[in-house]
Amino acid sequence: MSQRDKRRRLGQNYLKDPAILYEMEHSINPVRFDKFLEIGPGMGALTQILNKDSIEITAIDIDKENIDHLIKKFDGPAKFHFILGDILNNDLQFIEASKCRVVGNLPYNISTQIILKLINHAKQIVDIHFLVQKEVAMKINGSPGTKDWGKLAIKLSAFFTIEILFDVPPESFDIKPKVMSSFIRMIPLKDPLITMEERNNFFEIVNLSFMSRRKNIKNNLKSKEINWSNLDIDNKARPEDLTLESYIKITKEVFGN
Repeated sequence: MSQRDKRRRLGQNYLKDPAILYEMEHSINPVRFDKFLEIGPGMGALTQILNKDSIEITAIDIDKENIDHLIKKFDGPAKFHFILGDILNNDLQFIEASKCRVVGNLPYNISTQIILKLINHAKQIVDIHFLVQKEVAMKINGSPGTKDWGKLAIKLSAFFTIEILFDVPPESFDIKPKVMSSFIRMIPLKDPLITMEERNNFFEIVNLSFMSRRKNIKNNLKSKEINWSNLDIDNKARPEDLTLESYIKITKEVFGN
């Protein structure tokens, strides 16, 4: 396998545009005593803008060549910890030690899985800044009544406020992706709308609700015993027309408070 083929398989499109990196630094605004988790540092373009005195950076990458390169490239002024590993399989328990900021230029093929995994650690996260495929950013930031309001937006909006900061064109990368990218900010809600104990039940309701976008919410949830008269919800509405609050109400009706 050629180096280029390997990078495409791993979703390794590295930023090279200094203007975009400047904008990212301005958006993240790293300050003294910050602790960062960087996901997929690659060759260290984003790592470099965080590399400041009294900052601690834990960077995890699946590619040993990248980790070897980063260890040689960076020896301060920030304090570095480089981890060879798969972000989806590592337990990330080190996040629990202290409040952490999360950044990354995410591989497009696993970006949603990474973001959903971070719900587990939302209480210990200060904020998240990710570069993702624009289409994914739109689905993350969807609103009721739009085609982008689906499973991902509903699940995440129970735990985070979400903002698309700016778009990044293919020309900003060394290997040009075939799509536009977007830089997003996610901030955990101080009081999540769903508890961690309720999360799996909530996710089950959301997943079932979107089994078919063409069907109304009552049909999609026919496997659940729901007394719709207890809920101020139009059960003939399609799933994308219901609000987050409606999905929370349905979850509590099905599984109890």
